[in-house]
Amino acid sequence: MDNQKAGIWSQVLLISGLVGWLATYFFRAVGQKMTYHQQREQYEQDFLQKRLDELSPEELARIQAEIEQEEQSQV
Repeated sequence: MDNQKAGIWSQVLLISGLVGWLATYFFRAVGQKMTYHQQREQYEQDFLQKRLDELSPEELARIQAEIEQEEQSQV
């Protein structure tokens, strides 16, 4: 293979790889499948679960009563 053909094929492979990577990046970003989004969602769930576990039974019952009252007032 001469130098010109080798240069063309290396550019084709480089551009193909770049376009492929950009396509996967685009689909991950649009679908929010990025590592940052997943880590943030997991952190928020863990944080809220920890706060829920720290509530006393009386506080939990009060919050549940407030939620039920709000649901009834919306209907």
